[in-house]
Amino acid sequence: MNANEEAVAAVLAKYEAALNASDTDAVMPLYAEDGVFMPPYSQSAVGAAALRKAYAAVFQAITLSVKFNVAEVVEMAPGWVFARTDSAGTTTNRATGAKSAEGMTVQWLGHDFNGFYFGRKRCSICSTQRALSDPSAVGDVS
Repeated sequence: MNANEEAVAAVLAKYEAALNASDTDAVMPLYAEDGVFMPPYSQSAVGAAALRKAYAAVFQAITLSVKFNVAEVVEMAPGWVFARTDSAGTTTNRATGAKSAEGMTVQWLGHDFNGFYFGRKRCSICSTQRALSDPSAVGDVS
């Protein structure tokens, strides 16, 4: 991996750790001010205040224990990296204690690795359940 690809892999590792720790404060620096979080079966959260509220709600409701497999990270053009991750683990419902299997495949497209983060204008995220596109390419998604 080159330096940009390694930077992306490091951000994804931080995100995995933040999810497993149910740590909203650790998630927040990974997002742009206009970042978008699209949890399955929920409304999108757009912007820092909405992101913080959404992650707090998720972490209050469930505990994640997931492992990311960074399947590929490829610098496609100067400053543009594509990444694909698979995750697997469990979700525990905090109210009932019930555990269920958790897994997702996510495709990430990011730009500007001095601050590679999850944001509408810098990173597109496509999962098996939701999709986010760069509004400069296809129009505003908010």
